[in-house]
Amino acid sequence: MKLRIVAVGKIKEDYLRQALNEYVKRIGRFAKVEIVEVEECLSRGPQTVGELQRVKNTEGEAILSKLEGYVIAMDIEGTLIGSEQLSQIISEQKSRYSAFTFVIGGSNGLSDAVKARANIRLSFGRITLPHQLFRVVLVEQLYRACCIQNNIAYHK
Repeated sequence: MKLRIVAVGKIKEDYLRQALNEYVKRIGRFAKVEIVEVEECLSRGPQTVGELQRVKNTEGEAILSKLEGYVIAMDIEGTLIGSEQLSQIISEQKSRYSAFTFVIGGSNGLSDAVKARANIRLSFGRITLPHQLFRVVLVEQLYRACCIQNNIAYHK
């Protein structure tokens, strides 16, 4: 099984990169993990509705070119789920898909095209997290899902 994370922007902080790498290493015994970073699009002027939409659409085009397999868009407006539910979604889809792509948008969110392409839109809660920190939270939850599937006590 392959777990791909497509995220806008780069991890800038060492401590977040270290945490991310630790969970990627842990997941390695269950699945191959690939992190794909797409370039963050910067606003060209005042942050009008039109300019923010342009930014989302530009980032969305880059994201769409990196998708494969079962696509899970991480979206604050998506279906709220817990760890067991994430594990169950992956378990149920493993027979049909060998790759899962998790999408983390930029600070302005995901484009409508990315949301439409996703097989499912999920949320870990209604709070807003910095996108770099959310990437760590996602890989921790993916590790937890792998532990649940393999009856390893970590998730308790």
